Amino acid sequence: MCLAVPMRVIAVKGSRDDFTSSRIGIVEAGGIEKEVRLDLVDRWPQVGDYLIIHAGFAIHTLDADEALTNLRLLREMADGLAPRSGPGE
Repeated sequence: MCLAVPMRVIAVKGSRDDFTSSRIGIVEAGGIEKEVRLDLVDRWPQVGDYLIIHAGFAIHTLDADEALTNLRLLREMADGLAPRSGPGE
């Protein structure tokens, strides 16, 4: 299963117009920071923007409300997958 995860931009390296530059974003979610490529993203991001990240590439920008909703739903899914223990289990 492949997931694309929303992450917030905390730094941008390189330039949208310079294909010889690194074109890297530093993003974070849930205390995890990651370097991602910005070659495929639909709009050049600014610090504070949210991006959908898949396989090390930013593929789409999204607004903060949409990103936070998606992150909440991913947390709820992860919580639902956690093993449960209780009486008789």
